[in-house]
Amino acid sequence: MDTILPSFVNGDWWMPQSGVDATVVRDASTGAEVVAVSSEGIDLAGALDYARDVGRRSLGALTFHQRALLLKQFAQALTARKDELYELAKTAGATVRDSMIDVDGGIGVLFTYSSKGRRELPNARAILDGPLEQLSKDGSFLGRHVYTRLPGVVVQINAFNFPTWGPLEKLAPAFLAGLPTIIKPATPTAHLTEAWVRILVESGLLPEGSVQLVSGALPGVFDLLRLGDVVAFTGSASTADALRAQVPAGVRFSAETDSINASVLGPDAAPGTPVFDAYIRQLFIELTAKAGQKCTAIRRAVVPAASIPAVVSALRARLDEKLVLGDPHAEGVTMGPLVSVAQHDEVMSHAHQLVSAGGEVLLGSFSVPDVVRADGTTGPAPEGAFAAPMLIGFGADAPAAAHEVEAFGPVSTVIGYSSLDEAADLVNRGGGMLVTSVATDDEAVARELWERIAPYSGRVLLLDSADARTSTGHGSPVPHLVHGGPGRAGGGEELGGIRAVKHFLQRTAVQGSPDMLTAITGVWHPGARVVADGEHPFRKPLSRLRVGDRFASGERAVTLDDIETFAHFTGDTFYAHMDEEAAAANPFFPGRVAHGYLLVSFAAGLFVEPAPGPVLANYGLEDLRFVTPVSPGDSIRVELTAKQITPRETDEYGEVRWDAVIRNQDDALVASYDVLTLVAKE
Repeated sequence: MDTILPSFVNGDWWMPQSGVDATVVRDASTGAEVVAVSSEGIDLAGALDYARDVGRRSLGALTFHQRALLLKQFAQALTARKDELYELAKTAGATVRDSMIDVDGGIGVLFTYSSKGRRELPNARAILDGPLEQLSKDGSFLGRHVYTRLPGVVVQINAFNFPTWGPLEKLAPAFLAGLPTIIKPATPTAHLTEAWVRILVESGLLPEGSVQLVSGALPGVFDLLRLGDVVAFTGSASTADALRAQVPAGVRFSAETDSINASVLGPDAAPGTPVFDAYIRQLFIELTAKAGQKCTAIRRAVVPAASIPAVVSALRARLDEKLVLGDPHAEGVTMGPLVSVAQHDEVMSHAHQLVSAGGEVLLGSFSVPDVVRADGTTGPAPEGAFAAPMLIGFGADAPAAAHEVEAFGPVSTVIGYSSLDEAADLVNRGGGMLVTSVATDDEAVARELWERIAPYSGRVLLLDSADARTSTGHGSPVPHLVHGGPGRAGGGEELGGIRAVKHFLQRTAVQGSPDMLTAITGVWHPGARVVADGEHPFRKPLSRLRVGDRFASGERAVTLDDIETFAHFTGDTFYAHMDEEAAAANPFFPGRVAHGYLLVSFAAGLFVEPAPGPVLANYGLEDLRFVTPVSPGDSIRVELTAKQITPRETDEYGEVRWDAVIRNQDDALVASYDVLTLVAKE
């Protein structure tokens, strides 16, 4: 074998000067040599400079929506060639199901962030955070929080178990935030990461300098980092602690590490119930998917002590029915080997530690298992990294090892409990988990456990009969929600929707006049300049509409007949609108008053431009507040100001947010809200 895995740095593919220090990666099933991995002689300083210069410039020229659209195109490019990734992943022991988790999961992250980025972020380069704060009585001095991108580069350090999903879950939010990324895959599966990076490079979609790949070590990288850079790590808790100590001041460090996740079987979930069956299915999946090599896998099954024999029996039956252990190249195999012989030996060593601490092997053994070989024959394959699923039992007095030792493979413990307090205490002895699940149909049980375990868990899955078939499962993070956990789990957050994007942005408090805040944010602020040029803003397409364009209406009187007609027509005959005496007794009203929604309707009639034009649709109101009641005989008027303009990248229209203010004849504020419209670009 003379194949050395290349890196992609400084805009081109790079090979090490020699392979003398290369690490050989072997097929997990057969031991055959696959590739060698080395970064000897790589110019890390140059790669970082390239990212900070070229990468930041190319990404900085794009808005959130433009970056989001590229993420969708990345996902489509990978989807078109994912069969290549599936086939290559077999060398690392991945079955088709495993590749669906890793490859399709990573592609799904790209699609999700593309959608959320275009739906939840402005088509701009900064994000406003929270409401406006008025810092002076006359409104001439304002403040608010604004997110802008960090000035550095993201350095990913990834684990071996998810060579596609792992890097992509970090890349997607960082790319959306506008930060270039350097990806460092784990050596045993670096060739799988290189494969999908190569697909993206060949697609021609990557902005220059936005993504680089280092296939091998990162010697001295922490000495090269500076304020504004980010390190995103996935791996063991011990390695995370060692790396965190090397991170320079001002460099953000996020860690998602191993954790001794727990899954609790509720006392009501007796054998034969749907929720018991769902619990067994979930335990089977977490033992066998990716051969148990998942940071989110169930490491501790916490069950009522009396139910342990039933759990063991049901799990054995499911393993006998569903498990086919062998080389993923062989037809029908449902669970492959561990990623390497070294990983196999480490898993077995940790399993021995659990048994030495007092655990009893209830399922499985330490023997070399019979497996299905690539040629279809069955028998031992000692040159591979195969391990059969193993369940190790403890009582409620389980020693510390049961809550601290993680066999990162198809190994789980089962621990009995006698009360909910005991169950919660057992769960929390894990010292911080990525995920805990609770299987119960009893809402009181779920509530009690939730209150106790939530502070120790990054995610809690409540599994009951209603979601048993629709749940994504204990071990499946979704990009919409936080993936991470406290304590031993690392204290970081990967994924989490737009929250994850903000990990790569700096939140800054900005103070200034309304005009200044409008100028730097692109969003109109009350008190800033307005433009009233005589043309109704609703007659302007996006190409001519500007933030600050305003329409001011004339007045409309509100009569008692209006109020009563609206009440009878809509059925809203609330006493404040229909009973003078009762309304006057209400501390908020001077007597009968107009409906708030009547006033909003009248306001629309005051500002609408009825003829067909650029405004295509009104699709909502936000932040509606009623401030001053309107009595019969009062008058109202409305001011409508273009507040925010968001063109869509893929459509011939965009969204316009209008600041709407209703005032009465005394100029008192009656109501305020945002009107949302879709407006043609031309």
